[in-house]
Amino acid sequence: MAFFRPNVSREAEVRHHADQEVGKSFPELLEKARETEAALRGAQAAAASPEVLRAAGLAFDAALTEALRAAEAAQRATFGPKAYDDRIRRRKGKATPKGAEWTAEVDRLRSLREQNRLTGIARVPRPAAVRSA
Repeated sequence: MAFFRPNVSREAEVRHHADQEVGKSFPELLEKARETEAALRGAQAAAASPEVLRAAGLAFDAALTEALRAAEAAQRATFGPKAYDDRIRRRKGKATPKGAEWTAEVDRLRSLREQNRLTGIARVPRPAAVRSA
């Protein structure tokens, strides 16, 4: 007795192709994140004002977020279209060499973004409200 599972759903195919397109931009986005990190580290080394450090930290966070989204898309695309509908396929996809490589890259970028959010974005005191009497 043979069991036939339906092929990949149309929605999964569309999402797979979309993730492939987004994943192609990963190298450029990662390079942009490296450039913004260098700008942040340069501002920290130059002892810039808190406003400049905050702006550089927020720019680095935005660049990391974009690179992370592209890495996650590339990871999902690496797992294949069947992984969008099946958690077993996702788990098996992570066990492949390419899947493990993308999973490690996603984890690295998440850790770096979290570290930046905790320590890299300078706190700027709010301006005091002036009350007129």
